[in-house]
Amino acid sequence: MDVSTVKRKPHIHNKEKTKTVTFRLPEKLLEELETEAMQREISQNVLAKQILEKFIQWDRFSDKIGMIPVPKGILTSLGIDLDSKDVNMIVDVLKPIIKDNVMFMKGKYDLKRCIETLEDYMRASGMKSDHRVEGSLHHFIIQHGLGMNWSLLTEQLLKEIFHEFLPNQNVKAQTTETTVIVTISLGADFNEHEY
Repeated sequence: MDVSTVKRKPHIHNKEKTKTVTFRLPEKLLEELETEAMQREISQNVLAKQILEKFIQWDRFSDKIGMIPVPKGILTSLGIDLDSKDVNMIVDVLKPIIKDNVMFMKGKYDLKRCIETLEDYMRASGMKSDHRVEGSLHHFIIQHGLGMNWSLLTEQLLKEIFHEFLPNQNVKAQTTETTVIVTISLGADFNEHEY
């Protein structure tokens, strides 16, 4: 991947019409929001918008689809002893769950909605991810920090998802203990947020 020709995939938000509303909130809550906004060096309005967007994109569904928070240390420990047979079994279990969740959250199951849902999940779980475009090539970068076996699992899962929708498309991957980059040709105009 030649960094000089790679562009981050912009997640352009069209200028949306806004509306002013008033909420009555406890002083303690407002003080905590103000402190958090100052630490992040953003306005309270931006922080409130981020919180509400996260709720709309992910949190309102998490209970309904059976998500539970798991400490990163537990996942790291569980990944140490995974072998290729375990990875295959986990991927086989995850694929229909992902399909059900995408259908429930996005109203349909296709490649764009699947990618968008995975991005929503990574953002909600605090994993770093990025989508970069280099001509017709799309690089999906996930930095999880959970160890090599989780990288191999992530690589295999992403390859199988792409293969499901684009069975004749070549998918390449670069993997380290903390990061997975999956590259596939989707065309210069592919945008997972437009469907």
